Amino acid sequence: MKRTATANWGGTLKEGGGTLESQSGAIRGLPYTFKGRFEDEEGRSGTNPEELIAAAHSGCFAMQLSAYLAENGTPAENLKVTAAVELIPGTGITGSALTLEGKVPGIDAAKFTELAEKAKANCPVSKALGAINVTLDARLV
Repeated sequence: MKRTATANWGGTLKEGGGTLESQSGAIRGLPYTFKGRFEDEEGRSGTNPEELIAAAHSGCFAMQLSAYLAENGTPAENLKVTAAVELIPGTGITGSALTLEGKVPGIDAAKFTELAEKAKANCPVSKALGAINVTLDARLV
């Protein structure tokens, strides 16, 4: 199975800009710029590769954990996962910090943490991010 996305860019690195498109059509004409990637701390001037990696990581992790919770006989009512991908200019992407809040009836905190750590280690995006530090802060709510 392969999935595609296409970037269209024009101009220089700092003054240029581009758009992103995804195979599914979920992303169409999504703008991205140097400012949006390196200067806009609020993250409101367009997307960037790190934000898209964070979306992929949080989504993949949530799906992997939901499978483990169902196998355990304790399906999740809700899993809220935030991934914070850090880019250090001149160094690169250095980490992805997963923060998980789970509403999972019938599970204790120790088992929840165990399955969350297993999902962190085994979700395909975590594996793809093997060159960076991936952390997890998990709690039941």
